[in-house]
Amino acid sequence: MPWIWEDPDWPHFSYDGKRLEKVEADFLLHSGEFIGAFKHVTPDDQTSLRIELISEEALKTSEIEGELLDRNSVQSSLRYQFGLATDQRGVPAAERGVVDMMVDLYRTFAAPLTHETLFKWHTMLMADADSIRVIGDYRKHPDPMQVVSGPITRRKVHFEAPPSERMAKEMEAFITWFNETAPGGANVLPALTRAGLAHLYFVSIHAFEDGNGRIARALAEKSLAQNLGQPTLIALAYTIERKRKAYYDALEHNNKSTEVTDWLTYFAETVLKAQDITNKRVEFYVAKTKFYDRLRDQFNERQRKVIARMFEEGINGFKGGLSAENYISIAHAARATTTRDLQDLVAKGALTRTGELRHTRYHLKLD
Repeated sequence: MPWIWEDPDWPHFSYDGKRLEKVEADFLLHSGEFIGAFKHVTPDDQTSLRIELISEEALKTSEIEGELLDRNSVQSSLRYQFGLATDQRGVPAAERGVVDMMVDLYRTFAAPLTHETLFKWHTMLMADADSIRVIGDYRKHPDPMQVVSGPITRRKVHFEAPPSERMAKEMEAFITWFNETAPGGANVLPALTRAGLAHLYFVSIHAFEDGNGRIARALAEKSLAQNLGQPTLIALAYTIERKRKAYYDALEHNNKSTEVTDWLTYFAETVLKAQDITNKRVEFYVAKTKFYDRLRDQFNERQRKVIARMFEEGINGFKGGLSAENYISIAHAARATTTRDLQDLVAKGALTRTGELRHTRYHLKLD
């Protein structure tokens, strides 16, 4: 069976636009909710939220490809990029490289796509790649570019990309298509449709020796941001990584034909899930702002430290809730003092209490 790029219609994709109308409308609706909610987050928390969301995407887009990065190093590099740290010495090249790409995407999303942009991203991603022959340019090796699995004696070829000699022509066509389908272009496409096609189109070309998946996801986020007119901060890679097998199955299912309705449906639904996760995180920060407005200056230093630590745990909080032992450890308080502090926080409406005796747990009381 031929691969997608061997289809006579390549690179012209066909799909059932009617099946996507509702998800396209839902995406725009939820995007408006995000924009409205984000305005109610304090400036400091807006920066913290950006760092949290971008760092999560940097970590997860790498993890999808089997590369595990250090979270602290990624966040340290992001703080430097946003002017919250004076240097990023000690941050490994891999962490620094993916952060550089994500921040460049965030800051230059509105710019038209160029070969130079893609070369720059690839150079950033391959900052510590010793085995890659061509960095910052399209692949040139004569060997087939294949996605395979299994032992050498029983290799399964999941996909074979166009030969390297076609890269210049294929990528010129891709970049033209990407820019012409953007808002203001000659052939504007709806947001989810365009982003889904951009991802599948690019990964089907497989233009680089390595890093194609990460760049494909970055292109999808650039596409969404252009259609919205602002960075999405959407948890796309985070959502994909949670069901990574379904992602690869969807790609494999749609790599042999230019009729791609199934892929676009899968991708659109994934984006909506990612959007929901992002919106819930924004709601958490809005609730945090209201929490402190309601209770400001009512905490002693121990309570302040513990409350701040609970917020650092994020939307899911401490697993199972905050225990008295957690409080003692964070505040360095005696048990009797801990008991009084926790009772006071419940009385003030800062915490809720569940369970009894050693099973007692405390949770933030948020609007």
